[in-house]
Amino acid sequence: MNWYLKAFNDLSLHDLYDLLKLRQEVFVVEQTCPYLDADGADEQALHLYARNSTGEMVAYARLYLATTDTGYSRIGRVITHEKVRRQKLGIELMQRSIDYLEKYAPQAPIQVGAQVYLLTFYKSFGFEPISEEYLEDDIPHIDMQRKAAQ
Repeated sequence: MNWYLKAFNDLSLHDLYDLLKLRQEVFVVEQTCPYLDADGADEQALHLYARNSTGEMVAYARLYLATTDTGYSRIGRVITHEKVRRQKLGIELMQRSIDYLEKYAPQAPIQVGAQVYLLTFYKSFGFEPISEEYLEDDIPHIDMQRKAAQ
């Protein structure tokens, strides 16, 4: 697996196309959840993704470093392609996301809007619920937070 972390302006057109395609395959088609994926937030995010040996994008997460306005970092759009699930790539994706955010914003907690069925997965990384369950695009979610590294 080859891993990349890029700011929006550093993404090639090919990178952008592939990450949008992967997000739509999983969130819109697989989860049958029509929603506006191009939400205007990609330009402020860092994009962490993995390509397999054939160059196909198979894992992705959108990262935001803490700001003075938010006070927390955030991980979103966490995806693994269905063909690589159960191969622990999601674990590596989350760990790389956490490691990066803790390196560059160690004083800030990290938040994630988790699909409820993945609650145990996120808890395994030290995330704890900080909200009640809510529906986002008709899918049960819960906000979770991991304490700051320092």
